[in-house]
Amino acid sequence: MATPSLKKFLYLSIAAAVVTIGLKSFAYLLTGSVGLLSDALESGVNLIAAIVALAMITLAERPADDEHSFGHTKAEYFSSGVEGGLIVLAAASIIWTAIPRLIHPSELQNINVGLLISVGASLINFGVARVLMVAGRKNNSITLVADGKHLMTDVWTSAGVLVGIALVKITGWLLLDSLVALAVAVNIVWTGYRLMHSSALGLLDTAIDQKERDELKKLLDSYQSQSIHYHSLLTRQSGQRKFVTLHILVPGIWSVQQGHDALEKIEKDIRNLFQGMVTVFTHLEPVEDPLSMDDIGIERIERE
Repeated sequence: MATPSLKKFLYLSIAAAVVTIGLKSFAYLLTGSVGLLSDALESGVNLIAAIVALAMITLAERPADDEHSFGHTKAEYFSSGVEGGLIVLAAASIIWTAIPRLIHPSELQNINVGLLISVGASLINFGVARVLMVAGRKNNSITLVADGKHLMTDVWTSAGVLVGIALVKITGWLLLDSLVALAVAVNIVWTGYRLMHSSALGLLDTAIDQKERDELKKLLDSYQSQSIHYHSLLTRQSGQRKFVTLHILVPGIWSVQQGHDALEKIEKDIRNLFQGMVTVFTHLEPVEDPLSMDDIGIERIERE
């Protein structure tokens, strides 16, 4: 059964970015708040990131071909890496804008209307972020998760800006507007770093997560009662797709058909275990032959 396309979620993200850019820019023009300007700049980055994510998802969903035998799923990691970099760029833009206003603060205008518009934009981002993160985790898509986290960062950015503007109105201390913008910039730099770190791990063929590895080993151990053993188990995650490689050891007296049937059953059980995009590679060996253990060195040291 074909995997449903994830592009519809990114069209939603693009639409949300366009709407929130308009709302936040209007709020900035009304109030003159550098905090709201920084918020609008981050929404502009959201738009660019969503477009890049759409391009990468489109590439990742292409089927395997002669030049890319394992498919194109790793394209998703480029998207999350770019998105992390764009978040850091947005932070730099916020700092660049906030520092002059910190030195030369100015009065804010139409604060109530500006706050109301910004709250509306934040609610849109919050709803879309939740949709993206749920869909991303369900489909093992680092691109959707990254875009959702980016939008959620925007929500927290907006919350900080709104608090800053409200405090300016209450206290009359104009520096708070710029100080909040700078604090927001520091926070989103951390989010950008984490996204780039996750992207780098994916490009380095990091194994599937520990919980999934434990479930896989539990499944394979259950075959020992049938005189079926395994070694050289390797896993990696590539975008939405998982890859599992292992050697299966069976009694040497088994026929080719018996061995083949055992591998088919094991591969089917692994696919059912993960209930998603998974490619399984198995290698059949006679358990009594010493040569079957020559490649045991493929085993990897488990990190504590």
